[in-house]
Amino acid sequence: MDKELKQLIQTGEGYHLEFKESLDKSLIEEVCAFANSSGGKVLLGISDDGEIKGIKTDNNILSRIQDVVNRLEPKLNIKISVSDSIIIVDVPQGKEKPYGCSKGFFIRIGPNSQKLTRNEIVSFFQKEGRIRFDELENSKANFNRDFDKEAFINFIGLSNITPAIDHKFLLENLDCLLKNGKLTNAGVLFFTKSTEFLLLQAKVICVLYKGTEKLHILDKKDFYGNIIQNIENAVMFVKRHTNIEYKIENLRREEIPEIPDIALREAIINAVCHRDYFEKGASVMIEIFDDRVEISNPGGLPSGLNAKEFGTKSVVRNPVIASLLNRADYIEQIGTGINRIKNAVKEHGQGSVEFYYNNFFIVTFTRTKKATEKVPKKLGVKLGDKLGVKLGENEIKILKLMEDNKYITTKELSEHIKISTTAVDNNITKLKKKGVLKRIGSPKGGHWEVIEK
Repeated sequence: MDKELKQLIQTGEGYHLEFKESLDKSLIEEVCAFANSSGGKVLLGISDDGEIKGIKTDNNILSRIQDVVNRLEPKLNIKISVSDSIIIVDVPQGKEKPYGCSKGFFIRIGPNSQKLTRNEIVSFFQKEGRIRFDELENSKANFNRDFDKEAFINFIGLSNITPAIDHKFLLENLDCLLKNGKLTNAGVLFFTKSTEFLLLQAKVICVLYKGTEKLHILDKKDFYGNIIQNIENAVMFVKRHTNIEYKIENLRREEIPEIPDIALREAIINAVCHRDYFEKGASVMIEIFDDRVEISNPGGLPSGLNAKEFGTKSVVRNPVIASLLNRADYIEQIGTGINRIKNAVKEHGQGSVEFYYNNFFIVTFTRTKKATEKVPKKLGVKLGDKLGVKLGENEIKILKLMEDNKYITTKELSEHIKISTTAVDNNITKLKKKGVLKRIGSPKGGHWEVIEK
């Protein structure tokens, strides 16, 4: 077995690669799906987890495989080859889409093949075209200048891919690098230092408003990092500006976020994964109001998916992006995101979630009433007793807000308590002198810690 095939097996199943331990009836489905997508290889003699099992490679089985692929309509020139005990079925991207077989019409969704009706496939290619944004060459990117090795190392660590594989070989097989040495748009999204001048529409905008309308901005961040950094930064922005409830049972403190972590992460991941990147005039937006959090992305529902099938069926607009996020374990299973959001909110037992789709796809989480706006007298006494000091009313409010949100800023404290930022700073200085408060980390990137004596 040659080195290139070994490295290909080590990369694992993905958008362009399928493993089969033996020849079975589903081979024609995989061939059909690759023909309708961007091509790919089926390796026979490999288990799902990448273990080399081997398979008979005599003329009889090769003839059976040839009979199977000949059932594809319209016909397609498919190469069948053998390497030691492995049979390689190399399916090119079809030029006469859609392709079908006796079992129906199939398309590749991340690392899986999914059956569609012919009308859905025709509609899909009419609206989306045969060109996928994430597969296109990015003419602005320069590999030597823009490639971020740290992002690459982080990705292969998350994906459990051996670092021994040549990085350019791996990037090519992940559909992030073309044979001419140019990065694809997917490569820019995952493996560059900044997308600001390469894919402006890839930025993620996070905004905190005062009140329930888009009038007064309290905080705003534009994130231009790679797609994984943007997800993490957006999640942190929301967590920093929403409440945390503390539940104490059996001397252990449980943190209960206002929006369940699973639902929040899934909504943000869906937004960056499934947005329409051809739309250059809009970005993924995460907006926080007093009564709700809205996460929106341009594009609405992708072609081939109608409103009745929403939440039950998956058609991926950006298959390479979806496949890479799946590899990095950011997508648990393609097509399950909406139900995961719904179930997480339901189990959380607080707030609700709504979905809107037209030209934009919007997820709206309702917020629970802020418990930190008023501090009952009994609570203030208990907090003072717990910390072993006597506290003023504003000091109590500051500590309670910091317990709920350790990343809260002086400006936000001022907005909550209705006192000046100077007064907030003075109270913080007093709390530090009393030994019940300290700052961990830098003024901008750090957080507050309330010290119990």
